[in-house]
Amino acid sequence: MSTESRQPLTLDITWRGENIQVSNIARTLPAEPTDEQQKTVIEAARQNPGIRIPEGALTAIATAVTQPGALAVQLQPQGQDLQGVLMVENVEGATLYSAVTRVLMSELFPGIQPRTGMEILEVPDPQVQGITQDGLPSAGVEYRYDDLDHLSNHVWQTIHGTLSKNSYATSIVTRSVTRNLITHPVRITFEDGTEPIHALVVRDGITRLASTWSVLAGPRSDAAAAAELARQALLGGATTASERDKGPGLEQRLVASRRKWREGLRTEFAEEIHKQVPEARAAQIFQSFTVPAQIAVGIDAHTKRLLSAEDLFDDAIRSVLASIHVEFKQWETAAQNVEVITRALKRIVQSDDPRWSTTELQDVYGLAVGRIPVAALPGVVGGEDTPPATALWRAVYLLSALTKPELFEALKEQAKVIKGDQRMTVKGFAGLLGPVVDLPWRTRKRLVTPTARNAWSNGGVLTPTVVGGWNPVVTDDFTTLVGPAMRGDIDARCTLAVAGGVALIADKLLTRNVGSSLNAPKENGGVPFRLDTHKVVEGLSRQDNELGLHLLAMAANTFRGADLPLNAVSKQSLTGKDPVATDEKPYVYFKVDLAAEDRIARTADGVPVMLHEWDVVAAADPERARILAEAEESSRTAPAAAPSTAAEDATAAPGVPATDSGEAGATVTDLTVSLSGEAPGGVPHGVPGPRGFSPSVPPSQRAAELTKHLRYHVQASRDILDRILPLEAEVGVHTPPVPSGTLDELLGLLVGIQTDVENLRRRTASGVSDGDGEEENDPYDDPSTDASALV
Repeated sequence: MSTESRQPLTLDITWRGENIQVSNIARTLPAEPTDEQQKTVIEAARQNPGIRIPEGALTAIATAVTQPGALAVQLQPQGQDLQGVLMVENVEGATLYSAVTRVLMSELFPGIQPRTGMEILEVPDPQVQGITQDGLPSAGVEYRYDDLDHLSNHVWQTIHGTLSKNSYATSIVTRSVTRNLITHPVRITFEDGTEPIHALVVRDGITRLASTWSVLAGPRSDAAAAAELARQALLGGATTASERDKGPGLEQRLVASRRKWREGLRTEFAEEIHKQVPEARAAQIFQSFTVPAQIAVGIDAHTKRLLSAEDLFDDAIRSVLASIHVEFKQWETAAQNVEVITRALKRIVQSDDPRWSTTELQDVYGLAVGRIPVAALPGVVGGEDTPPATALWRAVYLLSALTKPELFEALKEQAKVIKGDQRMTVKGFAGLLGPVVDLPWRTRKRLVTPTARNAWSNGGVLTPTVVGGWNPVVTDDFTTLVGPAMRGDIDARCTLAVAGGVALIADKLLTRNVGSSLNAPKENGGVPFRLDTHKVVEGLSRQDNELGLHLLAMAANTFRGADLPLNAVSKQSLTGKDPVATDEKPYVYFKVDLAAEDRIARTADGVPVMLHEWDVVAAADPERARILAEAEESSRTAPAAAPSTAAEDATAAPGVPATDSGEAGATVTDLTVSLSGEAPGGVPHGVPGPRGFSPSVPPSQRAAELTKHLRYHVQASRDILDRILPLEAEVGVHTPPVPSGTLDELLGLLVGIQTDVENLRRRTASGVSDGDGEEENDPYDDPSTDASALV
């Protein structure tokens, strides 16, 4: 062969409407490994006692590589050094050994990633089980699918879903895949008894793998076409029905099918590359035929570890992925949360701590990751009283277990270690639980799932009472728990708090409300005041809050896991046709009226009133809601303050700058005078409350108006405090004018206000704003906060 014929080609092609140059296209495709070369790889691995891989997995590796000689050199031990030239990675609890080589792309199956644990999946991920050899961890895992169709549909879903979010196809057709895919062998088994098969799966780089299939499918193909091409190439059209009567040899048939499929590509490439001017198809085939891979081939357990031998390898691989996607190229928050909480729980399960039953913890883990379905709940949890097999009761029992004080603290500690954080707050831990709790209904409620997860990150249902330890009280009607809860039954209160709180969060009736919610009408998600999610649940579940307890109970009774309520999503016909008739009653939450026999509020015409988040937040603190309502009414009826003169502006109260109209000074004077008489509810006359704004009012004008109200209320608080202080000498030492607990609560509120104001000042000074003004410092977030040092 001449030198010219061996030189790689550079092609100018059109790819999806763009002219690009593709370089380094060889004139031949890499050869398939021969039987003899495969035996060389397998024998090299057998000679190294540090490599523990099942025989079938070794065959899968040897079949996939295009440089078997180089791989054999890596696998052979070098004298006393078993690791030889293998890549070494130290992770928590283990050391991983990997070989770096090139593999045939069509021998790689898409594996599962921790991030899929939070996604809304039509086809569920397979169950994952570790593999051991002679009691030691093996470099591989078992994927357990229902049947061949489950595997086939999972392959299609992974490729299609990945390409629907992102694609590197243009880059790959130009330069091929340049970074190693992290892979490892897997044994695929089937629940229906289909013969197991072995394969290599990609654990990191699935977007690159999917994009490579997109390149091969062509510039005019969509995600569905690429997914179908991958499914047909990997499985050769094998289905549960087609394999039912074929007998043994499934793995061999699939290997032969993929080899025959590649022969077709070789023929097509040879015809294309010998054209006078090769076209884009030559680049598509060559750039997608092989990919660089890092194949895990061995693992050594550290002497001090928390996990069992069968769980060690999967945790080590997940640790490698986390180091990439939690610290550097981050997954979205929910994906990170699933990764952290499931790994933390698995470590606790394997710790053999005498404080809890390992068997029971295995059941909790099974519920958390979905291995134990909702239908099996009655047989797994509960004692004499078993709960109904519903998604809501799964959440109740799961949260009851995870918030037992000792386990709760242990999980927080492990989560902190996995994340590499200095501390793990209650709010932070609640955020980890969101994508675990919503597992049974995330698909059905996908329109509001992001909002619900934000609410969990804002504290969820983890009130101080809930994280103090409790046991679920089984009932068919949650309203029967209101009485015991009001009589001091902690278990009944927490059951209502968790069941009702989870329902409200899942159906967008309790959200992470922010400053903008205060300006919105009730019907558009407005709230009467800002309150963190867990604070709302805490207020609703107070022993003396009959309204809140009934609201929680009725929410729990109303909840459905397979649909969204009318409260959360407005279902409008796009065609003008009437909706299809159904025997099922509409799914809707109603406002609570304690005076009504059925506790449902109705209009004067007897029509039930739909529940809004406004009602939920107001019910969490009825007294505060009443006072604010009266203050708003007072501001509407109070006469307008007379404009002050320039001289009065100059003598305005310290800390309250005058506006261009001079109304600040006048308002402070009015406040001082008005304190001699108070409106009902203890709200000073003359303290106007912020009103709703017309949509046409620009945000800057709204901000200016609300800033005035902020000054009014802060100054009014100062004046009220000035009236309280002299009373200290009069009431004596036996009764403080303000109880210590109330002072602590007020101090926490003031610290939050000070932090918000200071953060706003700094952002304003630097010209940067981050939007919603979420409170950053909450004593509930960090119990160690020294509030006195901040005031």
